[in-house]
Amino acid sequence: MTEAEIRRLLDEVASGRLSTARAVARLRHLPYEDLGFARLDTHRELRRGVPEVVFGAGKTADQLVKIAQRANASALNLMITRLDSAKAIAIRRKIRKLDYRPDARIGLLLRKRPEPLGQGAIVVVSAGTSDLPVAEEAAVSAEFFGNRVQRLYDVGVAGLHRLISQLELLEEANVIIVVAGMEGALPSVVAGLVNSPVIGVPTSIGYGAALGGIAPLLSMLNSCAGGLTVVNIDNGFGAALAATLINRVHTKSKPQVLEQRRSRT
Repeated sequence: MTEAEIRRLLDEVASGRLSTARAVARLRHLPYEDLGFARLDTHRELRRGVPEVVFGAGKTADQLVKIAQRANASALNLMITRLDSAKAIAIRRKIRKLDYRPDARIGLLLRKRPEPLGQGAIVVVSAGTSDLPVAEEAAVSAEFFGNRVQRLYDVGVAGLHRLISQLELLEEANVIIVVAGMEGALPSVVAGLVNSPVIGVPTSIGYGAALGGIAPLLSMLNSCAGGLTVVNIDNGFGAALAATLINRVHTKSKPQVLEQRRSRT
């Protein structure tokens, strides 16, 4: 949207020819910025309540630099997912403010601190250390979307006592993201222990019969723990966005949590 169009819209509101509500509705569906190879959605946050996110895999470093420069010029927060270290280094030569998180394979360009919008904490749980890249993608994404995030890693079913010892943390969570490879059993276990929404993320970690994440995906989809929601293989970002939307409307009853704790003691 050009400056002239914005001025025209504001003049209509000021003169009373256009209501504020209708002006906001029009802004919500404004044109994108056409970069030739990409169309940058500069009003995603206004329309969906989350900043712009760019999938880094398959894009060149030069393309990502141009996207980041345009986002920066528009004063937008930007997250680049699936960003490998070589591209991150190339981008930082041009944009020094890029914050690269190697464990999550995410690059962040923050023009403003993410506004806290979540009602409570999102807890990100990983079955094993090998699942950390996906778990960190979920955790960093959830923080970028304005949530308070707590991490609980390496608590898989091979040693279930590690999970049970952290039951208090799980019970206090508003939403739980559980990341697991191999047979993918951990989300079912967690979903059977708490009354919070649980989102399962199958990972491609595992031996041959895991089929690159198909086995844990099918295990989670066939869970006997009712209400378990499942996203695609290795999709930590997708789980974080789903958890964010839930966390903005769902407030867990703290008295209920405290009563559960008292009943155990």
